[in-house]
Parts: sequence; structure tokens; C-alpha cells
Amino acid sequence: MNYELFRNFALKKQTSSTKNDMENQKIQAHGAILLANTIFGLGVPVTKLLLSDWVSPMTYMATRSLGAAVVFWLIASFMKPEKVERRDLWVIMLGGLMGFVVSQTLTAWALDYTSPVYFSLIATLTPVAVMLCAALTIGEKITPMKSFGVLLGIAGAVLMVLMSQSLGSGKNDLIGISLAILSVLTWAIYLIITRNVAEKYSPVTQMKYVFLISAIVTVPIALPELPANALYTSAWGWDGVLEMAFIVICATALGYFLIPYAMKYLQATTVSIYTNLQPVIASFVAIMLGQDVLTWDKPVAGVLVLLSAYIVTVVTAKSE
Repeated sequence: MNYELFRNFALKKQTSSTKNDMENQKIQAHGAILLANTIFGLGVPVTKLLLSDWVSPMTYMATRSLGAAVVFWLIASFMKPEKVERRDLWVIMLGGLMGFVVSQTLTAWALDYTSPVYFSLIATLTPVAVMLCAALTIGEKITPMKSFGVLLGIAGAVLMVLMSQSLGSGKNDLIGISLAILSVLTWAIYLIITRNVAEKYSPVTQMKYVFLISAIVTVPIALPELPANALYTSAWGWDGVLEMAFIVICATALGYFLIPYAMKYLQATTVSIYTNLQPVIASFVAIMLGQDVLTWDKPVAGVLVLLSAYIVTVVTAKSE
């Protein structure tokens, strides 16, 4: 009798400890994806400076890919090697092509054809695309509460984008918006197809292959135009070097390290919601740089996006 009581007590304590560990891991995952999208938001004005003064879009992509590949392979050399199954390796590399090379290139082309505002409006639909694709492919449930949370996050981002500037127009909005939609879809596919491998391998193992394949694709394309890029000529400057270093180390290596870490513990839809923080962060950076002014919509947008993540993650989990 006493043995049974002791055994039940031990099992209950072990279950409680495991539950607490899982909750802590989820909190850390939220922190990771929040930090990643903060970094991506900071990277927006830096990228604009680089593309305006120092590099072309393809050279920018090639430098990011090669730089991040070097960083991750260097870190991996100090870690215990992980054996990656051949099928999983193909998934990781396909994810790298879709989530980095294709999605980021489509983004650059979209911004060349349409206004940043139109692109930002399309980008706010990322959580919807991820939620629908995840439901169709990996069985994530779509509940009324989750749908409400996603729409709340979109409302926050759209509010800030519409209030911050006039819509304007690009040289061909139809092409630009079409490219923006494709960019959103490829990013959604990346988050979904890498969901399972994110649980099996460390972020370093995943990203070293993601950026290896990205570099293999982008560097040969960028090499012929290298002499036309100021950053790689005698006209280079420390401003450009530091800006590119931030993009490679923070907005690429660190940012893309944090995403698969968060994917270990969070649903794809939850991870995607934080994407709507990027225009909010970029706006606050612009305010600090004197390029924008603080208005009521910006903090409201930030609160709505964070509330959206809370509803989709915490409230939805409690109701299921």
C-alpha cells in the first residue's frame, strides 16, 4: 500500500516536472522567435542602405548565403557531428532554397515592381497562408479562436502600414503584388516542410546545409556582377562593411538559427504570426533614426501582434 502511494507520488512529480520543462521550453521558443523577428525588422533599414549604396540585390543575397554558411560550418566544427538521414537532408536543403533563396529573391523583385506598402500589406497574410497550408499538409487544427488570433495580428500590422504612409504605386503593381504573394507562399512552405526536421536536428546542423545550398546557387550568379558593386571595389567604406556584417551575422546567421529552434516547440502558425512584428520594429527604428515620428498606431499595432500570438498559443491550447 505504502509502495503504491510512493509510486503514484513519484509519477505525479515526474509528470509535473516534465510539464514545467515543456512550458519553459515554449517560453524560450517565444523569446527566440520574438528576437528573430526583431532582428529581421532591424535589418530592413540596413538592407535599404546596402542596396542603395553598396551592393546589387544578387550580390547581397550571395554575400548573406556565403557568410552565413561559413559561420555555421565553423560553429559545427566545434560540435559533435550529427548524422543526417538522406531524406531529411533533401528536406533541409529544399527548405533552404524555398525559405531563403526563392522567398528573399522574390521579395527583392516584388519591391522593384511595387511600393513597400503594398508589399507589406501582402506580407501580413503570411500567418493565414501558413495556417491554411499547415492544416492541409501536417494536420494543424484551424479553430475559431486561432483564426481570430491570426486576424488580430494582421489587423495590427495593416493598421500601422496604412497609417504610416500613403500607398503610392510602383512601376507595375500587378507584377509586384503577384511576386509578393509567391514570396509569402514560399516562406509558408519553408516553415511547414522543415517542421519535422526542426524537431530532430540542432539549428546549427540544419542551417549549415541551408546556407551551403544557398551559396552554391547564388554565388555563381553574383560573381559576374561583382566588379560593379562598390563594396567589392576600391570605393568600399567601413559603413558598408559594418552594415553587411550586421546582415550576415545578425539578420542571417542568428535570425535563421532562432527560427528552427522555435519550430521545435511551437506550431508553424504561431511562428508565422511574429512575422507581423517586422514592420512594427522597422518603424520604431525609423523613429529612432529620425526618419519617422511616433504616432498612436505604432504601439497599438505592436500590442495587437503580441496579443495575437498569445491567443493562438495559450488560449487556443487551453480550449482544445
